[in-house]
Amino acid sequence: MTVTATAATVSDFYYGAVTPVAAYLMACLGAALGLRCTTRSLRRPQHRARWLALGAISIGCGIWTMHFIAMIGFSVEGALVSYDTTKTILSLFVAIAVVAIGVFLVGYRGGSPLNLGVAGTVTGLGVAAMHYLGMAAIHTNGTIHYAVPTVVLSVVIAIAAATAALWVVVSIHALWASLGASLVMGVAVTGMHYTGMAAVSVHLTNLAGSSQSSADLVAFLLVMLAGPLIVLLVAAVIVMFDPDMMIGDAEAKALESTAAPLFGGDSAFPPKEPAQAAQSAPQSQGRTSW
Repeated sequence: MTVTATAATVSDFYYGAVTPVAAYLMACLGAALGLRCTTRSLRRPQHRARWLALGAISIGCGIWTMHFIAMIGFSVEGALVSYDTTKTILSLFVAIAVVAIGVFLVGYRGGSPLNLGVAGTVTGLGVAAMHYLGMAAIHTNGTIHYAVPTVVLSVVIAIAAATAALWVVVSIHALWASLGASLVMGVAVTGMHYTGMAAVSVHLTNLAGSSQSSADLVAFLLVMLAGPLIVLLVAAVIVMFDPDMMIGDAEAKALESTAAPLFGGDSAFPPKEPAQAAQSAPQSQGRTSW
């Protein structure tokens, strides 16, 4: 039997602007939570590993959730699309693992240019690997091809975005500055995704397609998204109800002998001598922390 292949029309916006906007917001949420967690890790070295881990999980889940929300809008004319569950879940763990490598490198070794370059490259390559592993999970009645120059461009964007994000992690700690940075990071991460999707073309065969309906596909992706969304919600609760969020820095230092962070267990700060506390109080006036 001779099997012919024809180029299919591919769209990333089957549901219009809904999926790209929702994907962007999830990328921003993950970035914002990650930045606040890393800020906590710098203030609380006795709990640094915990906060860095939560930050890596938040950013990783945000990136992965962005990817698969955007993939809800992916459609191939004349074919039904399905996903391999194992590869889909594996891509989530890849996203968290590579972000953790970068976050822990800068969290413990600092933000020197060499360290940022290594951490950003590893993390960016990992984010790109997550994207293309998620794409490898696609099943359809045809073959998926990639334009190599566009793929390379998406990887470069991923590395640049990861490096910039890690620089932000160690450089920006004020609330409004970090929120603005998370919006920029959301643009970079989402831009990397859609650049990678611009490299995709699908050639359909004359074989019968899958029996899965588009409603089944959306249901599957929503089930996959449920876990990371719950994780992001829990992370948001931890960050928002941390003492530094509820009160300012000066008040937090005044209460540090009695306040216990939700994610830390014991007192967040070691006790200070009265003179030392008096010297540090004026420096913290006028700052606000989230």
